[in-house]
Amino acid sequence: MATYKEIQSAVKEKYGISLKTCWIADVKERNGIITKVAPNRISSDSKVYPCPEKYVVMIEEAMRTFKMIN
Repeated sequence: MATYKEIQSAVKEKYGISLKTCWIADVKERNGIITKVAPNRISSDSKVYPCPEKYVVMIEEAMRTFKMIN
């Protein structure tokens, strides 16, 4: 499985956009990949920065490149 840094690099290289790691975690959860809860997370049931819809496709494309999703 690819690291957050690898996904960030792939999206930055292709689209020139810097991603927040919490956006990647949000997309992972949407696709059924279990993630750990960050120790500094304020609330375990809410997200402060969910991934904006315009970036979801880019992140999912990078995840497909790394064979994390189909």
